[in-house]
Amino acid sequence: MTTSEDLRNRREAEALRIRSSLNRQRGEQHAASKGGETAVAFVEERLCIGCDQCTIVCDDEAIDLYKVAMASPLINVQSNRKARIIRDPCTGCRLCVLACPTDAITMIDR
Repeated sequence: MTTSEDLRNRREAEALRIRSSLNRQRGEQHAASKGGETAVAFVEERLCIGCDQCTIVCDDEAIDLYKVAMASPLINVQSNRKARIIRDPCTGCRLCVLACPTDAITMIDR
């Protein structure tokens, strides 16, 4: 019979295995993404949660947060923010891509 202690230990081990696998995949994805002077960041608006992480890491002041109306009439939120990239000051450093928790930011060709 499996005890609750054994079950908890197995769940923790499995969660660690999954987390490690996802982190490895995400690291490979970010290593393969474009960067440099020929690239610029792009925000997929539907994935952006307005968490402000990208603006914190951006040293070039190339990211602006703006307010948009809520898509659902059931949710009443005072501020629904989204990120927007300002193309000219963006240097293509990819810091915002690495900081984004929802992978809403990708690098595209200028």
